Amino acid sequence: MFRFVLLTLAYLCITCGATPVKECKNIPLPLSVDIADCEVPPCVVYKGQFAVMDVQFLGDKNNIATITTKVTAKVFGMNLPYDLPEEISNVCQNLLYGAMCPIDKGEDVTYRFNFYVEPVFPEITADVTVSLNDADDNTISCFMVSCKIRKGASSRLELEPIVADTSIV
Repeated sequence: MFRFVLLTLAYLCITCGATPVKECKNIPLPLSVDIADCEVPPCVVYKGQFAVMDVQFLGDKNNIATITTKVTAKVFGMNLPYDLPEEISNVCQNLLYGAMCPIDKGEDVTYRFNFYVEPVFPEITADVTVSLNDADDNTISCFMVSCKIRKGASSRLELEPIVADTSIV
């Protein structure tokens, strides 16, 4: 009973902070997406920093042992893929609340997606599509969100040149 109450409270906390996202065509939308510091898109993300997203979704079949995140950004009318490092794209390694792969059909899990915004990205607004795919590249869940890429604090830092002191004391 205690576990049920705890899981219910965790679910309510997740859905209360949900960020509205758009559905991908003919693909299930996650139960909720909570993008840190973003109540309403477009979400502002900062170059040189992580955009943190908690994606709550359901398994679409039994015994899903591998789930990978794929990201594309629609920029100037073009869909550009964004390669993620393995430690970020591997959904099973980033599940929250004690969940583990394999997951089964109807199982409710939450994935912590830490998306690094490269310092070289232009300061534009892009429509980002995030899909969660199984080992056969079938999409389990997918969403789209508009993001404004802005200069972050780390990209504004200017380092003073180091000058050697040549004076003799």
